[in-house]
Formats: sequence, C-alpha cells, structure tokens
Amino acid sequence: MFQTPPVQEAPPPVAPPVWDLTVGLIDATVQLDQPSGPGTRTVGTGFLIQAPRPDGTPRVVLVTAAHVLEQMPEPQARIGWRIALAEGAWRFDPQPLSIRDDAGAALWTRHPDQDVAVMEIVAPEPFARAAIPLAWLADRTTFEALQVGPGDELLSLGFPRGLSANRAGFPILRVGRIASWPLSPVDAFPTFLLDFAVFPGNSGGPVFWTPSARKRPGTIAPDTAFIAGLLSEEVWVRDEALDIGVVTHAAYVREAIALLDAPGSRPGP
Repeated sequence: MFQTPPVQEAPPPVAPPVWDLTVGLIDATVQLDQPSGPGTRTVGTGFLIQAPRPDGTPRVVLVTAAHVLEQMPEPQARIGWRIALAEGAWRFDPQPLSIRDDAGAALWTRHPDQDVAVMEIVAPEPFARAAIPLAWLADRTTFEALQVGPGDELLSLGFPRGLSANRAGFPILRVGRIASWPLSPVDAFPTFLLDFAVFPGNSGGPVFWTPSARKRPGTIAPDTAFIAGLLSEEVWVRDEALDIGVVTHAAYVREAIALLDAPGSRPGP
C-alpha cells in the first residue's frame, strides 16, 4: 500500500492577467476517450501540470479523475491534442495514449484514498509549454487563507457528453457556486460541492478561481489565481440528477503527483 509522502505546501505564484490565466487553463485541458461499443465511447477530461522531477528536469503530468481511466479497459485511450494552423485556424488531432501495459496493468498512479489519477506523459511541445505550474494547485491551507466559502464562484473546464466548444476540440468553460460547508480541514472534508450542471465527460476537469469570479461580499478577493480541485462526479438521488458536482481538493492532486517520486512506488490503482 502506498504511503503518501510529505508534500511541501506553497502558495500559488502571482498569476498572469485574468484572461491569460483562463486561456492558459483552456490550453492545458484535454479530452480523454476510448471506444466502448458501436458508436459509443467513454469520455473524460484531463489537464496538464508541469511538475519537475526532484533533480529539476521538466516533466509533464496528466491529471484526471481515477475512475475515468479505470472505466477504460483497453490498453490505449486517446488524448485530444489540438494543432494551430495558419491564419488562426485549429485542427483537432487526437492521438493514442497508452494507459495499460501489455499485461493489462495500469500505467497511471492513483491516489490511495481519493478519485485522482496522474501519469507522466510526453506531450507535444505546445502542450508541454501550456502545462500549468505545480504551484498553482491549492494546498491544504489555501481555502482558509483566502477565505474561500459557500457562495463563492469557481470555474470549471470539461467535455460534457464528449461535446467540445468547437471542432478544434477546446473544452467548455462553466461556472458554479460552492454549495457546501465546511471546506476545511481537508482531511475531514476531502471533497466539496459545486452548484452547476454536470454530465458524463466532465469528470477530471480542473476547477479553479480567477479574479473574474465573484466572491461573497465582505470577504477578501485574492490577487492570485489557483486550481481548487478536480471534478470527480455528479450528484444523483435515485434516478434524478441534482445539477451538483463533487470536487476533490487540489491538495490530493499534489499528493498523487508526489507519489510519482516516492521510493518503491509503482503505477496502478
């Protein structure tokens, strides 16, 4: 069983302008899919983090919800790269992504307790540059330090029902309000609720805050952006969707990435 190594808590760096940050996250978010039958496919969302190895060499890590990869039984999935063309045009260019070895063992690393999966990948150069710095992930102190609370807005990126924003394969941007309390300590409340409509295909997408999102009156408005977590699931009661998403705190993404460098660690659920 994995032992989660210590994770250095660090505040996010000073963010670029709001528009640049949002577009940066859009550029770092990709569709994951695998055929699941005639005319059907399993779809999820992933995003790229720049997480250097302990020796400082660059490394791109794909982050998604663990159940997205676990529900893809074949050795290869597809990852939805996008290629910039002349005169501002784009082409959707999905490519194979190996997620299991020849023996069927998972090539990703799963957080031992939460619905988070990470795996090192080789990304095309534009996507490697677009990968989000590890420091932008919220840690266990971020919500309390920045007075994040119920009613605050967060943004999310994803591919609901496999739908993209356009034929180029860019993700769809959504906004919702935090719908649960308390939000910390993270060990006691590893997930929180977000009030917005969620669909299959959204799972694994980043949930984040920028100064363009509204805060509750009387609370501070941070001057730094951060990734609050990843979307894990939609809430259902019996056969009714409640238009509520479950978000796993970004601290667990940090822990899962740290497992990549843990002595004796190996990929797999």
